[in-house]
Amino acid sequence: MSKTDAKAITKADPVPCLLLAGGQSRRMGGGAKFLKTIGERSMLDHIIDRLKPQVGDFLINSNQPLENTEYPVRPDTVPGFNGPLAGILTGLECFSDQGCTASHMLSVPTDAPFLPTDLVKRLQDAMTASPTAIVMAYSGSRIHPVVALWPFALKEALREALVDEGLRKILVFAERYSLTSARWEDTPVDPFFNVNHPEDLDFARSVLTGGKG
Repeated sequence: MSKTDAKAITKADPVPCLLLAGGQSRRMGGGAKFLKTIGERSMLDHIIDRLKPQVGDFLINSNQPLENTEYPVRPDTVPGFNGPLAGILTGLECFSDQGCTASHMLSVPTDAPFLPTDLVKRLQDAMTASPTAIVMAYSGSRIHPVVALWPFALKEALREALVDEGLRKILVFAERYSLTSARWEDTPVDPFFNVNHPEDLDFARSVLTGGKG
């Protein structure tokens, strides 16, 4: 199969998007940090605005009850706060249960308000022809394992790795398969900047709203 054929497969149906919010946000003082406001809107709203033209359905992975969100919310299907791999498995299983026919799922964190508006296209362009191809975002000198396209073909293997092996590290799992990356510049602002601390939120506000909100 050619690389062109692989791209056609990934674009046959809209790529669904998993919004990872399964962490406990201790560095922000707890609570749902993606509901913090930037301007008059939540950080989640800013992220969805950037992604909506690029993807199909959204699913929020959160281990805390969430209110006032129009998108479905699912806790980890493997309980115990097992990290983002458990969230990725949750997305793959939930979208599959809904009858999703896309070959891949996009995962993104809910604390990265500068995500690229060409994220899906460039990840797809970097994909190999392998049915187990995984593509991760890369900026500067750093890979971003939770910003990635994940093949539904690896759903069972991921559950086995989590449950039977107790695996928790994304890269250890991904490197077993066809892993590639798509690269972005990290200047003037890293598109994958994470809001982890209150001062990070201040920086995001200064970039997106001139410091307001």
